[in-house]
Amino acid sequence: MRLRSCLAVVGVAATLISTAPVATATPAAIATAAPQVRFLGQTTLPHGLQFEGTTVGGLSGVDRDPRTGEYVLISDDRSYTNPARFYTAALTVDESGVHDVRITGTRALLHEDGGTYSSPPQNDGRTVDPEEIRVDPVTGDYWWSQEGERPKTTGPVVVQPSIQQARRDGSYAGSLPLPANYAITPDRGPRRNLALEAITFSARGALITSVVEGPLLQDGDLPTEDRGALTRLTVQGRDGTVVTQHAYPLEPLFAAPEPGPWGPDTGVPAILADQTVPGRYYALERSWVPGADYKVRLFQVDIAGTSDVQDQDVLDDSVRPVRKKLLADLHDFPLPVIDNVEGLTWGPRLPSGERTLLLVSDDNFAAEEFTRFIALAVR
Repeated sequence: MRLRSCLAVVGVAATLISTAPVATATPAAIATAAPQVRFLGQTTLPHGLQFEGTTVGGLSGVDRDPRTGEYVLISDDRSYTNPARFYTAALTVDESGVHDVRITGTRALLHEDGGTYSSPPQNDGRTVDPEEIRVDPVTGDYWWSQEGERPKTTGPVVVQPSIQQARRDGSYAGSLPLPANYAITPDRGPRRNLALEAITFSARGALITSVVEGPLLQDGDLPTEDRGALTRLTVQGRDGTVVTQHAYPLEPLFAAPEPGPWGPDTGVPAILADQTVPGRYYALERSWVPGADYKVRLFQVDIAGTSDVQDQDVLDDSVRPVRKKLLADLHDFPLPVIDNVEGLTWGPRLPSGERTLLLVSDDNFAAEEFTRFIALAVR
């Protein structure tokens, strides 16, 4: 969930059933957009959609479940509206776009003690900030990431970022030990609301890759319109062993922010492994700039031959960061508006041989934002 949600006035949710109709509708190191990605279509869910006593919104992560053909979606609701939860959905992605979206189920994500999570600012150690969800290729369980909480002031309890494993009914099944530099400390580690969103499985489930959304405190300043920044991408085994860690170069801001109480917000909300090419990924970079709104870009990322920085306390200009190629800028597609797009997963293969990508946007539970599904085709 982005800081922009603090500016939004949350509308009164209309009571709708899940079958309600949906509205269809660079730096020198970065290559220019290649014609490898084309737009198939988009559709939106009604705002405030009600399903089994919950409000469907804040969808910040999506993955396709090969066992059912359905999709699993995580809400980044921090138990403010309803307990932290995920949804399952049936939908169709084909040459004509994405359509027939239907919510089919929901489950609360449960704490290790079997209960639901608390809403902030309770200092009971039971708060989370869910952001991403992936289906385990080995077990069929769900792995989900959460950003934790770096308090603005001293006193409140620090909640560390985590990658947790849940059974298909939402019950707690374990957690992945994270690299030491992912820990929040007073002067090191992830920034507030820029911690752990993007995770993906590779090597048929043997490896788990994560990206810190923004630069660690010790790794330098946030991006500006004049320069980018470095964050970290980590490849781990299922037991938490760090295989490699790499510097990931974030783009500069796409516009100068207007003065005001809210600063810009930019980072990596989703990463997706290419299961056919080891070390290759697809990453979303999403930016919100006051006065200029959103920009969302899709990059191809390769880590082969780049620096392993797991033992490097502070990133500097000597590192060889991952290689990036710009594949698509959502501004180039016929979308009515560029949303807070945070989720990315593979869809089915088209008769043309192209793979499809499904993207989803987080509406921040705000009446003026959208839960939008976008379908792309990738050669």
